[in-house]
Amino acid sequence: MRDYELIVYNNICLDELVSDMIFIMEGSPYDFLGSRDSMRPYNDEDTDAVRNTAYGCVSRLVEFGASHGITGNLWHHYLAMLLVNDENSYSRSCEIVGAISGSIVDAVVHDMEIIGELFNYDFSDMKDKLGLKSWSLVEDYHASSEESKVYNSRIRSRICELTARFEKASSPEDMKDALTDFYREYGVGRFGLHKAFRVEEDHDGNVIIVPILNIAHVKLDDLVGYENAKKMLTDNTEAFVSGKKANNCLLYGDAGTGKSSSIKAIANEYFDRGLRVIEIYKHQFKDLNSVIAQIKNRNYKFIIYMDDLSFEDFEIEYKYLKAVIEGDLEKKPKNVLIYATSNRRHLINERFSERDDSVHMEDTMQEKFSLSARFGCSIYFGKPDKKEYQNIVKVLAARNNITLSEDELLAEAGKWELYHGGMTGRSAQQFIDYISSRED
Repeated sequence: MRDYELIVYNNICLDELVSDMIFIMEGSPYDFLGSRDSMRPYNDEDTDAVRNTAYGCVSRLVEFGASHGITGNLWHHYLAMLLVNDENSYSRSCEIVGAISGSIVDAVVHDMEIIGELFNYDFSDMKDKLGLKSWSLVEDYHASSEESKVYNSRIRSRICELTARFEKASSPEDMKDALTDFYREYGVGRFGLHKAFRVEEDHDGNVIIVPILNIAHVKLDDLVGYENAKKMLTDNTEAFVSGKKANNCLLYGDAGTGKSSSIKAIANEYFDRGLRVIEIYKHQFKDLNSVIAQIKNRNYKFIIYMDDLSFEDFEIEYKYLKAVIEGDLEKKPKNVLIYATSNRRHLINERFSERDDSVHMEDTMQEKFSLSARFGCSIYFGKPDKKEYQNIVKVLAARNNITLSEDELLAEAGKWELYHGGMTGRSAQQFIDYISSRED
């Protein structure tokens, strides 16, 4: 069977759906190459096995089309999706420098010849002989208008464009060129196709970085106010994605002032320029070195994001963070920064009793303060005053087409903030959501 001859893209053969589709091709009256001159014996037992497998493939491909929001030939799109996610020596090299040379290119062309046979296989005779009317769903599927549950519309469109190039390709070299262009422009695998990630452990205890499939599509312009804070954040991030020197950032201040939303906005606005955000929790700080080892040689800029960061005096996880930021023997990669949000300016809790020990007081305080000092960029997000709060309410009301008069709107907003966390951007948004639901 020719699928075992794949050299660079051999992982494609390990995919269960691909394996079943190859079984359909082998179990059909014609051989894998689609030759109509090589009829093989084809008994009832063969027919039942192929029919059952084919129905299973239809079901899985339709589920793929629905979850990814795909329209067109689902088999073509599925193969394209596997190729753009296959992280191998060729795809990772093309991600960094584009087209490369050497013997590996010949190996990829060899693989594209085989994958092209899979891609262009004619299922019409199998469909007719087995009476598979449902196969038309695979060949011409129409997705609903709902957003993809896996990729945003831009990424989905890019994969669909690659599929279209494959369908027009006249040779394995054409397929190789289309795939190379995709890698160079958009990247490969999870980091190429997703903007945000979290850290988990697999069944063997290995640290893995997995995509976050749904991230709020907020932009910095959506956050009313805090112009100086947003400018400091964007200036630092702009320098980072441009390859200039940039600092680790600590966003601190009152709850509900937009610190976490600002990080989400950064992830959205700089995604197309290669920025990726990895969220990590306090109990995972011991895994920071493992996370950095997986991303330091990739052609992306990574922000390791820590939300609501603070430590009690008995917690020691901050020591892992201190070592990674500035102090470990291995230098932190240039493509990695750390952004954290916190309600505290000094991240580690201190007690007055610690100041009573005149012998060790200075050492103790230095230990406490040294973590926050390692964030070169500290950005303050404070609660707005009454005038600023009212301005936030008015801007959000205009965006949401609220019909209340200004006087009534501000009066109701004043009542709301008394019982919902005070004058913050979060309470203003919650108030507008409440008013919008009433007007609807």
